[in-house]
Amino acid sequence: MKLPNHEKVIIPEIKIRGYILSTSHPYGRYKAEFFISFGFSATSWELMVSALRAHAARNEVIRVDENEFGNRYIIEGPLHSPDGRNPDVRVIWFIEKGEDRPRLVTVYPF
Repeated sequence: MKLPNHEKVIIPEIKIRGYILSTSHPYGRYKAEFFISFGFSATSWELMVSALRAHAARNEVIRVDENEFGNRYIIEGPLHSPDGRNPDVRVIWFIEKGEDRPRLVTVYPF
């Protein structure tokens, strides 16, 4: 199963620049070190957005967790990176009840 409405994903700039690719974020800096080592950067954050959109379109959902707020979708697979090494990552998406657009929760290596 593919992520529902994967062509309409919401990936806020602040999530990418202020957390996932931020070397100064208290928790995100470890993720930033990882992703920067594959050629991603906060200054070219749009590359990460494109890679995450493609990841959602290309890979299958491996698990869906439902709760009273909506559904959490977990996708695993290679993330196309600027340096071409394409690390395996787990990406978490969430669709709130009554909504149809997946929102990025987080991404991390596995």
